[in-house]
Formats: sequence, C-alpha cells, structure tokens
Amino acid sequence: MYQKESKNIVGKNITQIGGYKAFIPEKFPPKNLSFQGEKLIHLLSTSSLLLGKLDGLTKLVPDIDFFIFMYIKKEAALSSQIEGTKAQLTDALHAEVERAPELPSDVDDILHYIEAMNLGFQELNKIPLSLRLIKKIHQRLLTNARSNYFPYPGEFRKSQNWIMGTNPNNARFVPPPPHYLASAMTDLEKYFYTNTTVPALIKIGLIHAQFETIHPFIDGNGRTGRLLITLYLCQEKLLERPVLYFSEYLKRNRDLYFDKLDEYRKGNVLSWLEFFLEGIRKVAEEAIETSNKIIELREKNQQKVMKLGKGAKNADKLLKSLYKLPIINVKKVEEFTGLSREGANRLVKRFVRLNFLVPKDKDKKYGRIFIYKDYLRLFEDSR
Repeated sequence: MYQKESKNIVGKNITQIGGYKAFIPEKFPPKNLSFQGEKLIHLLSTSSLLLGKLDGLTKLVPDIDFFIFMYIKKEAALSSQIEGTKAQLTDALHAEVERAPELPSDVDDILHYIEAMNLGFQELNKIPLSLRLIKKIHQRLLTNARSNYFPYPGEFRKSQNWIMGTNPNNARFVPPPPHYLASAMTDLEKYFYTNTTVPALIKIGLIHAQFETIHPFIDGNGRTGRLLITLYLCQEKLLERPVLYFSEYLKRNRDLYFDKLDEYRKGNVLSWLEFFLEGIRKVAEEAIETSNKIIELREKNQQKVMKLGKGAKNADKLLKSLYKLPIINVKKVEEFTGLSREGANRLVKRFVRLNFLVPKDKDKKYGRIFIYKDYLRLFEDSR
C-alpha cells in the first residue's frame, strides 16, 4: 500500500528573501512512489477501459473531424471559465459567425484557446511533446490576448508569481522562484519519455500536478496544463483523436481540484491521483454517452434530409457543416453550400420547418442567427 505518512517527497516550502515561503520541488518524479492502493488500481482499470471504449466508439462516428471541432470549442470555453472568463460556448460559436457587439468582451479568451489547441495538435504530428511544443502553445494562447499585465507569451517566467492572494505573503501557494525553473522543467520533460513501466494515466496525472506546481509562465498555466493532458493521451495512443477533455470535471469540482493539488504538494500523491483518475473515468463515461447521442441524432436527421428529393444534396452539405459550426447565418450557408443568397435563405427556411434550426433571436428580422439546437444541447448539458 502507498505510505500516506511519507510527506514532503514532492518538495517543501522554504522562506525567501522578502519573508514569504516558496515551494522548492524535489527531483521529479518523486522517489519510492507505490501505486498499489486498492482504490487507485480500480480507478486505473475502469478509466483505462472507458478510454478504450471511447476511442473505439469515435471510429464509428460519422464526420469525426467535425465533432472534434465542437469538443475543442467546448473545452476552450470551460477551461477559460475556470480562469474567470464569463463567455459561454454559444458566445464563442457566435463569434465565429460574426463579432457582434452584444457578445461578451472576454469571448476572445476562448478564441485564443481554440487557436492554441489547434496548434498543439498540428504540431504534435511534427514534433514530440516537449518544452519547445509547450512554449509554442503558450505563445499562441497569450499573444495579443486579454491580460492584466504583459504575459511574455512562449517564455518561462523571470519573476516570482503566486496563486490567489494579493502578494506572495498572503497567497494560497507560491511556486518555485525563477532560478529553479530550468531544472524543474527539464525533469518534467524527461519524465514524458522515461519510467515506461508506469501506466500512462498515472504519468499524465503526475505530469499535470507537477506542471501546475512549477507554474512556469507568468499567465496561462492552468489552460496550458489542462491542454497538456489531452496532448499526452493522444501522443501515447490512449486516444487516436482528441475527444476527451478534463475541464468540465475540473470546473464542476474547482475547489476540490485546488485542494487536491495542495495535497499533492504536501506529499499525498495518492489522494491527487485518485481524484485525477476519477475525473478521467467520469469524463470518458460522459463522452461515450455524448458520442452515442451524436450518432443517433446524425442518423435520424440524415434520414430526413434524404427524403427531401430536390435540394437534398445541398441540404446534406449544410447538415454536415452544422456538426462543425452549429450556429450560423445565411452568409455561412452560402459558404457551406455554394448557393446564392436566395437559395441559402430557402434552405434555411426548410431547416427551420424540419426543426433542425431555430432562430437565436425570434424577434430579429434581419441578420438573423440560427442554432442547430438539438446538437448544441449535447455539448451544453452538464452534470
């Protein structure tokens, strides 16, 4: 069994010049870790099984690339909301159609996160997961992004940061001072490709906690660290496609998430890993349910489109496009189908009659936005 009384194996708080205490990490990974706890083994087994089931199921989903766009957008919205962003998934989708004045100003946070995620997955096909890739993702995430101070996109910090509080003296947690970053991040990068007997889900649980503990950037550490989870699962082939995201679980359990990271830093690694694996299990289970509902919806509505006769070809183009962007206007319909403005208007009206599309604002007469409500609802449902 894991020895819970073994403390300070991850690091310890040491008083710095200025009187505050900062966390100084030990060599990573922690020594003498054991992963034999009964609960941990059960969670590892069930989460691995569900991940495999999800990975197999996504091979059956029609137009999987379209669905991945939506998973990415949902993750971007939820991950940004953990950091305090108020904009919702529908706001981000609306912004891709038009940058309307009524949209929240912080919707830009979500759009930056989408760009960073897309870059990460593209680059993962060219270079392995590494500090170089992490910096590139961070650079895309924070360049020209909304921030209270200059975040030095793509650069590890050269000054002390802290988590919560107004200064290091009253902060909830103070990460390592800047001169510890090089060795701490090098240890973390090496761990991506060593300790190969440790199950991948255990490894990414440790990697995420250690990354958040080091907090290597001035800003954007939480979003970058959460993205690291899915990138690692894809690189290790636990998932062929990026259809599992952790932010929904962390948003629902935000306070507990911070508590468990505190436990990790105190040396209770087991408690953190149990929380992490329980999250993987729940998120995979919910993603399987969503994928099944997507398949059912796709088949049901595809059958309706096939019965349209004349115009079925363009209707099919539009229906497929709605799985990528379920909030549209007539101009987007023109782009998706190649129809004239008049033809696009007629097609939208047919989709409204079929109850595929509903107006976002029923009182608006011109420049209307339409929502593929049944599909969007699958991604908005939260437990």
